[in-house]
Order: sequence, then structure tokens, then C-alpha cells
Amino acid sequence: MIRVWFQAVAAVLWLSCGSQGGPARLYSEEDPLVILSGGSLKPTVTNSSTAWLVQFYSSWCGHCIQYSSTWKALAQDVRDWQDAVGIAVLDCAQEGNFDICKEFSIKFYPTFKYFRAHSPPSDKGTIYRADREIQSIRQLIINVLQNHTKLERPQHCPPLEPYSAAELLPLLGQMSDHYTAIIVEEPDSFVGREVILDLLQFSGVQVRRALSSDRSLLDTLDISVFPSIYLLHPNGTHAHVEKRLRFFFSSLLRTLPGVWHRSSSAASQTVALQDSQTSQPWKDFDRSKVYTADLESALHYMLRVELATHSTLQGEELKVFRDFVTLVSKLYPGGDPVVKLMETLSDWLLSLPLQQIPYQAVLDLVNNKMRISGVFLGAELRWVGCQGSRPGLRGYPCSLWTLFHVLTVQHDATPTSLDNTEGEAAPVLQVMRRYIRTFFGCEECGRHFETAAASSLEQVKNRDQQILWLWNQHNRVNTRLSGALSDDPLFPKAPWPSPALCPSCHEEKNGVHLWNQNQVLGFLRHHYGASNLSPRYSLRAAAVKGAERKPEEQPEPRPGHPALRGKPEEVPEHGGRGVWVLGLGFNSVDMSLCVVLYACSCLFLMLLFFFFKLRSRRWKRRHHLHV
Repeated sequence: MIRVWFQAVAAVLWLSCGSQGGPARLYSEEDPLVILSGGSLKPTVTNSSTAWLVQFYSSWCGHCIQYSSTWKALAQDVRDWQDAVGIAVLDCAQEGNFDICKEFSIKFYPTFKYFRAHSPPSDKGTIYRADREIQSIRQLIINVLQNHTKLERPQHCPPLEPYSAAELLPLLGQMSDHYTAIIVEEPDSFVGREVILDLLQFSGVQVRRALSSDRSLLDTLDISVFPSIYLLHPNGTHAHVEKRLRFFFSSLLRTLPGVWHRSSSAASQTVALQDSQTSQPWKDFDRSKVYTADLESALHYMLRVELATHSTLQGEELKVFRDFVTLVSKLYPGGDPVVKLMETLSDWLLSLPLQQIPYQAVLDLVNNKMRISGVFLGAELRWVGCQGSRPGLRGYPCSLWTLFHVLTVQHDATPTSLDNTEGEAAPVLQVMRRYIRTFFGCEECGRHFETAAASSLEQVKNRDQQILWLWNQHNRVNTRLSGALSDDPLFPKAPWPSPALCPSCHEEKNGVHLWNQNQVLGFLRHHYGASNLSPRYSLRAAAVKGAERKPEEQPEPRPGHPALRGKPEEVPEHGGRGVWVLGLGFNSVDMSLCVVLYACSCLFLMLLFFFFKLRSRRWKRRHHLHV
């Protein structure tokens, strides 16, 4: 009996530790926290400019496994606090960490230790109890930070104490080079301090907190609802915002014009402003609108630039491209020249077997070499809602997301559009997945998207879930890339939609932000719906103008234009423009020869007809005479 018990325990331990000979890992590099080891713990927490909250855990501990989701959520929630406090983990079940866990007196799992900023090598950390409420842990961090002495305070952590009316009232009406946000709250509220830490990674705004007990301040600012923000603009004006949620305040301040994410240096900000003012004129746009110019630019880049890296298309590549074109032709909103082009391209591709075709044939059709009336796709990039503060930021990735958001919503609005195509639970997402895997130029981005699709896409069973899955993945990407070099400082990546666009999409439970997914779904249907598409800056006017021109007046792409990148050298034509038929070029001389040959063949057949008719009559006459 004892032997059986030991075997059972051994089996459980083996399963919990994984079959690879080591403990299973509860945390990975994808999580927004720091994974420490026996060799990196001391160098990380000793004399650090930031404080550290470290969870010592064991990967075979059942409670640690259950708690891991809470710790990841906490790390995500306070991600922007990293200049003040870092969140980390250390697995005591790994053999290389045995000694360090013993040295730091870790006896139970999980154990939470807080290391103050600038702590000496002898500091072994202070043990704190962390429960499952993220709000409670967040407030614990704030209390410990606020209890730092001035010398112990993390280097980049601003004061968290409240300001008085005597310190704040002189700021009213003053010109400044930044915004000043005064959060007025009740004494037991943590919202002001949370927002101060939320904005640590951003410049262009300073957050101050004041208490509702300061009557002279309340009377001057005319505030009676708590918490509230009194926002002082750089030009001396002010605005009063009453919201009761931390997320509303943080989102509002992050999206103010002139507020930058600190991941971008001052030099890069200057370059961004110069580029936006000189190389590409800035286009004013409404964030509540979707612009057809972005959708057209996405298709232009896909068809004329990204696809051009494939000199030929065959087999699976051709099928993926054909499915994408068919999807766009059926779901792209409106009946403009772009739709007609995609329908023409789709019909042609569906008529071909999955054999090799040259990319040049696709490009000729996209450029409308056959002169089909009403077919047009602008041959330039014209980002509007997807424009960046400088070239290289936002642009194509933004427009690609926008295009597929529009297609998912359009599929929901017109569910019968794809009735004759292959039956899939989430057809738009499946086509997007295959296109990104096959053609998207950012290989690393494609791997991330494929990983997400492989883990959860099969759970999408209807059109509502299709819309929400894409929205959720887009927000995950925004979170992962927030603060990265690819993040545009003028348009920092943040949870979307913002409270300014959809207040009802946001809720809080126990101090943690939550999405109201029913409201989100309604917002997405409206935002990406056909009625919310703006034709401003679109190339449709050029398409109409081009359709009115005579064929010989149609412009050719100029040398060096993006439409010609990767385009093979064309065979010179013999004396005129040609007609394009199934990817084969026929010039005017060829067509003339065809007409001549056709006429000659008709004449020859007529001669044969009369010859045999005459012979038949002669034969009948001779036969009659013999009889």
C-alpha cells in the first residue's frame, strides 16, 4: 500500500514538473514581468533605481499555478509603473535557484518580497501578503512607495502626497509647456496616485492630487463630485472632467495632443515633427471615422508592393491569394471602382487552375492594362486615420488591421455574401490568418499572429465572436508593442476603443478595468460599418476622372513609382498599345494579323463550300444522264 502511494506521488510530481526533466514554467518572456534566476536576483534588486516586488514560487505548487493568472494580470495592470516598481518572479523549483531561495529564507510558496529602491546587498527584502484582489495588491504597492523616505524613493517616482490649494491655485491661467492635471479626491481614494503612476511613461503632462477636504480649492475650482480632474492646458485655459474610474482619467491624459510616450527620445520627436511638416503634409482627420483612403492604400500596398516579392504564384500560395481576393470582392463595402477591380481579379483567378501564374499578370490586371471601364485602384499610399508622426510608423499595419475589421463587420451585416464560398466558422479570420502566414512581410509579426490563431481561433463559432476575436487580438498586440520603438509617440498604443470614443465600453470591478463586450460589439459594428466610412482624401475622384478619359489618354505609372517596384522589365511593344487577354499581351500589329487571318479563313471556307456544291451538282447531272 505504501509503495502504491509513493508511486502515485511520484507520478503527480512528474506530471506537474513536465516530462522534460525540469519544472514546468508558469511564466514566459511574453508575460509583462521579469523572470529572475539565482544569478540575476541580487544584481537586479541591489542598489536599483526602482523598487521590486518579487514572487518566489514553485512550479509544482498547486496554489502557485492557480495564482499565476492573478500575478500576470497585476503585472499587466501596473506595466506603466516600471520606472517606480518592477514586478518579477523566481521559480524555486528549478535546480539552479535552490541556493538563492535558501539564502533568502523562502520556506513557503508563494512568498512575496518587496525590495526598496537603492537597497544594499545585505537587504533580503520584506515579506508582504498578497491576496487575489489586484486592487489590494496595487494599493499595497502605493502605500509602500509612499512610505519611502525622500532618499529611498525610486529615482523616477514623483511625490504621491497631496498638494495644497496654496501650491495649486497659482497655476490657474498660467502659460506652460505641458498640461497639468489636478485630481481632486477623497482622503481614502487611491485613484490620484494610481493615475500619477500610470502616466510615468509619458511626458507633456504632470499629474497632481488634492484632497476633497481642502475647501478653498474646491470653492475656487467649483468641484463637488469626487474624484474629478481639473485640467490646465498649456495655453492657460482649463477644463473640468468628472469621471469616477481610474481608466478614464489615465486614457484621457495619454491621448491629449502633445503628450508623448517616453520611449521616444527628444531627438526622434523633433524628427517626427519635421517629417510630418515637410515630407508629407498632415491630413486632419476624425478619430471616430474610418477612411476609405486607408483601405485603398492597404490594397495598393498588398497588391503592388507586398505581392511583388513573389515572382510567380502557384499551388497553396495561389489559393491563399485567390481566397483573399474573393473575400474582398464580396465584402468590401460600396460599389466603387475598387470593388469592380477585385471582382474582375476574382473572376479571373477562379477561372484558372491552381497552376503557376506570373505575378506580372496580376499586376497588369491591377493596373487595368485591358482598359476595363470603371476599374481603378489608386497607385499611391494615402494614409489618413493610419498616418504616423513620421514615415515608417503606423501606415500599412494599421490599415491592414482596419481592412480586416471592416470585413468582419461587413460579413456580419451581409451574412449571405459568402454563401457560395467554402464553409468556415470564421471565414474572414481564416483568410486573414492564411494571408499573413503566406505573404505578410513582417515574419515575427506573422508568427505571433499564428500562435494566437492556433490557440484560440477554433473557439470562434459565429459572426459576433469573429468580430470580437479580432478586436481582442488587436488589443493584445497594442499591449505587447506599447512603448516599443515601433510605437508612434503621437499615437501611443493603448486599449481601444478609448473612453472618449465609447464610454459605455468600459467598466471597473474591484478597481480593475473590464470591458463590456456587448457595448464593444455594438461600437465595432457602427465604427467599422459602411455608414461610418469617410470618402475624404480617397482616390475615387481620380478614378472617375480616369474613367472619363479616352483610352489613349490613360496615364502610365511614372518611373520609380512604388507600383513598379519589383516589376520585371516589359517586352517592348511593336508600334502601339495592346489588348490584355488572360495575362498574354497582344499589340495592335498582332490584332491586325488576327483579323486578316480570320478574313482569309472565312474566304477559304466559302470557296470550299462553293467548290463542293458545284461538284455535287455535276455528279447529280451525270447520274441522271446514265439513268
